[in-house]
Amino acid sequence: MSSSSPPPHVLLVSVPLQGHVNPLLVLGRRLAATGLLVTFSTVPHAGLKFPYPDGASVGVGRGTLRFEHLRGGDLWPPHDARYGGNGTDVIRHLDEAGPAALAGLLARRPPEPAPVSCVVANAFHPWAGRVADGTGVPHAVLWTESCAVLSLLYHHFRGLAEFPPAEAGPGAPVAGVPGMPATMVAADLPGLIHVPEQFVWRRLLVEDLRSLGDTVSWVLVNTFGELERPAFDALRRHLPSVIPVGPLLVGTTAAEEEASHGGEDDDGCMAWLDAQPRGSVVLVAFGSMVKVSRDEMVELAAGLAATGRPFLLVVRDNNREDLDDCLAAAFSGGGGKLVAWCEQARVLSHGAVGCFVTHCGWNSTVEALASGVPVVTYPTWADQPTNAKFLDDVFRVGVRLPRPMARDALRRCVEEVMAGPEAAAMRARAERWKAEASAALAAGGSSERGIREFVDAALSSIAAGDD
Repeated sequence: MSSSSPPPHVLLVSVPLQGHVNPLLVLGRRLAATGLLVTFSTVPHAGLKFPYPDGASVGVGRGTLRFEHLRGGDLWPPHDARYGGNGTDVIRHLDEAGPAALAGLLARRPPEPAPVSCVVANAFHPWAGRVADGTGVPHAVLWTESCAVLSLLYHHFRGLAEFPPAEAGPGAPVAGVPGMPATMVAADLPGLIHVPEQFVWRRLLVEDLRSLGDTVSWVLVNTFGELERPAFDALRRHLPSVIPVGPLLVGTTAAEEEASHGGEDDDGCMAWLDAQPRGSVVLVAFGSMVKVSRDEMVELAAGLAATGRPFLLVVRDNNREDLDDCLAAAFSGGGGKLVAWCEQARVLSHGAVGCFVTHCGWNSTVEALASGVPVVTYPTWADQPTNAKFLDDVFRVGVRLPRPMARDALRRCVEEVMAGPEAAAMRARAERWKAEASAALAAGGSSERGIREFVDAALSSIAAGDD
């Protein structure tokens, strides 16, 4: 790329779900920092923490990150309340209406910026790849779950390993999948393996997996080799184009958070944490999609109160209907703080946090490991059981809270993590993973090398296409 030629233009496409947007936006900043022009496109709505208006542009390192939203056609307008509802409905709607909106974006040719030369879309967005293929633009997939989950799904849907059938029961052993723990059982598998074929998430996944190594040029994974080396090595034998580019963490400093969320008020979280003793706080958060039932909330509130420890409980506004009386029990002693949202990576990195009760989404898993915080795992579906298995038995930084939620079990699990016989060893292992994540993010670390590998490969592909 000569100094006089415009930089290559990479388009990032995401459905407007927080867990998809966050890592792709971090990837966008890192790509822009190498000197690329990067455009990020999604559908901002009231329930999405996304402060960038249509047409915004920011300088990042040697490059530029700009924002051009998907719009038009049959796409729901940004103010449509359905975006704040069921994530499955959103992903189904984007599968139907997204292709026309993306094709319209690619067809727009303003004087600036340059035409799009590469598309990167999150997994479960195969329509973005179809549109890119139709315009002759190379594209990559950002896999926002673990490499272990990708490997399990790839081996299953490609018929590369034997998996126990659904009727074998949750305790059936999973053998013969390279890079997986020997103690893995059916209950630890990603939920999409055994759901009905017509389920939209499964259908989109299967289409994604079929395209890997075929029409998809690169598979970028939000992980780092030190964390998942066995799974990564096993998968790369089948998919040489797999590149670890993580951890893709939303900034953990105040300045980085202001860039990520526009300096949005944190509801006093950091000031409250500053007033707590070091390592004393239990953080409880179940992500942007998991809905906690009333029965679960009753037990959760009582269990937190029974610990006698300060806690920070995150309950989304759309999950608080008719729960005020349940929550009141947890706060009767005055030791907790309730918020609808927090800057989770920044909160986890605060020295006052000593335990994280989590649903085990991959973003939350990586943030906990990168912050050195032990966990109580409470997975529900999708990739979460697999992540919990690794947190508990492979990374060895957590304990499993059985389902259904029970107050005494929660209290025991929190005590085991924070003060039990293995608590010190668990904290030490968590600190080692924190050091590994820091090394991956340092100059010359595996994350920077992965980003550079992708950029160099994309530039070579673009140059070959121009010849």
